[in-house]
Amino acid sequence: MFNYRLNNYFLVTMFLLASVSAFSQKAARKPQQEKFSAQSKKAGAFIDVNVPTYAPSAFSIDQLVKNVLISGGSVCAAPNVSNVTISPNQLPTDTERAWGYFHKGTTNFPFTDGVVLVSGKARRAGNGLESSTLGDMVPGAGINDPDLVAAINPPDVLKDVVSLEFDFVPNSNQVKFNYLFASEEYTSGFPCGDFADGFALLLKKAGDPTYENLAILPNGAGPVSVLNIVPPGVGCDGETINEQYFGGLNTQNIETNFIGRTVPLTAVATVVPGQTYHFKMVMADAVDTNYDSAVFLQGGSFDIGMTIVDSNGNPLGDTLNMCDNTPQTLKAQVTAVPGMTYKWYKNGVVIPNATSAVYIATSPGVYEVRTFVSGTECQKANITIIGGTSPAAQNATLKLCATPSLSTFNLEDAKPQISTTPGAVFSFYANQADAQAQNSSFITGLTNYNGTDGQVIYVVVSNGAFCSKIVTLTLKREETPVAQLNAPRLRICEGEALILTASGGVTYQWGDASSTGGVRTVSPTQTTTYTVYAIGAQGCRSLQPATITIDVVPAIVSSLKGGQICEGDMILLDAGSGPGYTYEWNTGETSQGITVSTPGEYTVMISNGVCSKEFKTQVIRAVVPEIIKVEYNDSGTMILTASNPSNGPLEYSVDNGFTWQASNVFSNVPKNTVISIRVKVKNTSCVGFLEYFTFVMKNVITPNGDNVNDIIDFSGVSSYKDFHGLVFDRYGREVFKAGKTRPYWDGYFQGKRLPTASYWYQVTYQDPASKQTAVKTGWILLKNLE
Repeated sequence: MFNYRLNNYFLVTMFLLASVSAFSQKAARKPQQEKFSAQSKKAGAFIDVNVPTYAPSAFSIDQLVKNVLISGGSVCAAPNVSNVTISPNQLPTDTERAWGYFHKGTTNFPFTDGVVLVSGKARRAGNGLESSTLGDMVPGAGINDPDLVAAINPPDVLKDVVSLEFDFVPNSNQVKFNYLFASEEYTSGFPCGDFADGFALLLKKAGDPTYENLAILPNGAGPVSVLNIVPPGVGCDGETINEQYFGGLNTQNIETNFIGRTVPLTAVATVVPGQTYHFKMVMADAVDTNYDSAVFLQGGSFDIGMTIVDSNGNPLGDTLNMCDNTPQTLKAQVTAVPGMTYKWYKNGVVIPNATSAVYIATSPGVYEVRTFVSGTECQKANITIIGGTSPAAQNATLKLCATPSLSTFNLEDAKPQISTTPGAVFSFYANQADAQAQNSSFITGLTNYNGTDGQVIYVVVSNGAFCSKIVTLTLKREETPVAQLNAPRLRICEGEALILTASGGVTYQWGDASSTGGVRTVSPTQTTTYTVYAIGAQGCRSLQPATITIDVVPAIVSSLKGGQICEGDMILLDAGSGPGYTYEWNTGETSQGITVSTPGEYTVMISNGVCSKEFKTQVIRAVVPEIIKVEYNDSGTMILTASNPSNGPLEYSVDNGFTWQASNVFSNVPKNTVISIRVKVKNTSCVGFLEYFTFVMKNVITPNGDNVNDIIDFSGVSSYKDFHGLVFDRYGREVFKAGKTRPYWDGYFQGKRLPTASYWYQVTYQDPASKQTAVKTGWILLKNLE
């Protein structure tokens, strides 16, 4: 590194002075003339430093800290800042002082104004082109400040040490401010080796022995120094270090007289509100004083006054997630001073009536709170609330019906029960603490989880971002039951009942009934197959139903009929036929039918190999029925009435038993004819008989010998008991009396033909059927031809 520096600046001299010590060579380093671009030479291209036209340029260091560096100035925050000192202790009237006030003027410098510390003359940091570099000794500046050395651990001696210190009491949990570092070392390979110009922003509690350096690059990339932020082209052999934090060279970034500078950086520290802290901002040159460096502290960025916290006083940070527009309490944590007021803004628009330290946010947006004292804006803090929607989610139960081939839970199956929100993301945890922490200890083997009955799984259901709900998934596990079904027998007779008994479960699901019990009484009318599933205590159903078929044998039927028999009759008792029928009569016979001649009760037991049934019938002694009444009229209708002592069905005949009928009414029975009437008990030989004359008196006779209506004949009834037949003339004179030997009248009286006239007749006799006296009377027209 030593030869590298000599080759660039003092090549000839180094050849001549090869024996000079390394320290002497470093101390002899002369500043190089800066190279400015056409842009950098334009008027207004440099910031203003300690320019009298700015009032703060005349401020004391105390005023600069309280009114420029600290947010809000002395009206809002001065009571919290004290013991402000600067080293070397130069007066504000000293134009060559190492500290002061800067303003960006018309440049594009990233900070509008603020406080600058320079390891040289502060005024040379801006205010147009200097004829040479800033390099110069700082009167009264120290060497090797121990706090700075401890913070950045430089490889060599530190000179021109400048430090700003003060005490403060924060009003929030955090302090921070913005700064950038600039240096003349960014040239000719100086970032190599020992030229480690640097600085530190040191913080500690009052009374603590050690500081914390806040001037640390993000992600722990080390302190802010020339050796730790190296852009291309100025380092060793093209080396770059943390180049993303380098802001640019003077030829491009034309705001200061330094050759290069960093991007704006932020120092942040967590503090305890109300606790006194000591702040020390310190910087220095490394090795020599020829090439200076500076730190620019953004005005108002050192905010010790306010932060946004929750209702419990916990800082909320820069962003806050809001799910489902759940109200969020935003509280401005600040030490209030007399007359302090508040204003809340959402997305840059003031919120009406939001004038207290606490605001309840009910929707996403950028929220800002500002404090004012006597019209002066003091502190401000903001937070961005990011909105999101939580998936719908509910507790669920997942059941596992274990089998020899399936013994673990598939937690994937529970997802539709838990949430149907599209895009929902599920994480399953075995314990609640992990679910609440939403850490990485979630269950990974979802499709093959070996859970236990009653185990509770905690499920985080999220929208894929920050909105989530925790629900429970209760595992239910039981062995799948095996159904069994039994009956005392498998064949029954039609009409019989049978008890079915299922086993293997707690409840049962029958295929043909809503009953859930295990015992049923059934009465099938035909061959029926019954099925039943066994249901376990957790609701698991057997994989297969148990089945049983009950064969219903058709009912035994018989056409057995008894009847009536007369003395000497035989009757066939036929029990009827059927599949597999066997017979056992009370007579001892085993045939289908038997013939009997004795009245009485007869029984037969019919069996088919499964069922047996007894049938009974009666054989009754029949009594011969009698005709007890005959009704006959001129139209030829005869109605018979018979006694029926046997009370059995009767049959009637008027042709002497040639034909029989069940009806006792006959038509077209001829007049004045002897009718052979018969009545019998059906299917027996018990027959009653009666000869009956269908007597109808002719009412006209013409006794002229032509054998047509020549006489009135009483012979059909003359043989009946108590027969009397008489004819009278119109004067009541008896002109004829019938007798057994002469039962007819031919119109003569005492051997003489009677004249044509009307005559009256009367016939009486005992009716052979009813045994009652029958009386028939009427008129007869006698026509005799004169």
